[in-house]
Amino acid sequence: MTVKIAEDGEILVKGPNVFLGYFKDPEATAATLQEGWLCSGDLGRLDPDGFLVITGRKKEILITSGGKNITPKNIEEDLKRHDLIGEVVVIGDRRPYLTALMVLRAEGLARWAKEHGRDPAEAAKTAHDDPDVRAELQRAVDDVNSRLARVETIKRFTILPRPLDIEHGELTPTLKIKRAIVYKVWSEAIEAMYAERA
Repeated sequence: MTVKIAEDGEILVKGPNVFLGYFKDPEATAATLQEGWLCSGDLGRLDPDGFLVITGRKKEILITSGGKNITPKNIEEDLKRHDLIGEVVVIGDRRPYLTALMVLRAEGLARWAKEHGRDPAEAAKTAHDDPDVRAELQRAVDDVNSRLARVETIKRFTILPRPLDIEHGELTPTLKIKRAIVYKVWSEAIEAMYAERA
C-alpha cells in the first residue's frame, strides 16, 4: 500500500486492497476514489521515521470567512494540556476569527482552588464567572496562540457553566463531540463572542 498526504492534509491511500468503488453509485465512487487514490477523510502527517500520524477528520476543518482552512482538533488538543481545561470546542467556520467554548476540568479546578485558598465545592459552582479563573485560562490561550499562525489564534473564549454531555446531545455515547449540536445548544454564547470584532 502507498500512503501520501494531500495538500489539505488528507490521508490518501492506494494499493490492491483498496476497493474498486461503491456498487451502482458512481457519484460516491468519484468522491472517494480520485485517480486511484482512496480519500480517507482523515487528516494526518508522516513523522520523521515514516510512520503515519492521524491528527483529525477532514470534515472537522473550519474554513474562515477569509477562506483559510483550520484544523480545530490540533488547537483544542494543545489547549487541553492545561490542567484547568477539560474540553474545548473551537469555533470559526465562515467567521472572521476563531473563538472557543471551554469546559473546566473538575480535578484541575479543585487543585487550583486549594492552591488559591478557595473552597473547591464553591469554586466548582462559580468558576465559569470567576475573573481569576478567566485570567488563568487567558494565559493558557496566549501561550498556545504564541505557537500558532495569526489566522489560527483564539481571539475570544467562553467558559461554559457545565460539562458537555450525552443528555443534551452534545456528545456521542463514545464521548466524541457533536460539533453541530454544540453550536446549536450554545449559539447565544457563540454569537456573543462575535458581537464585536476582535
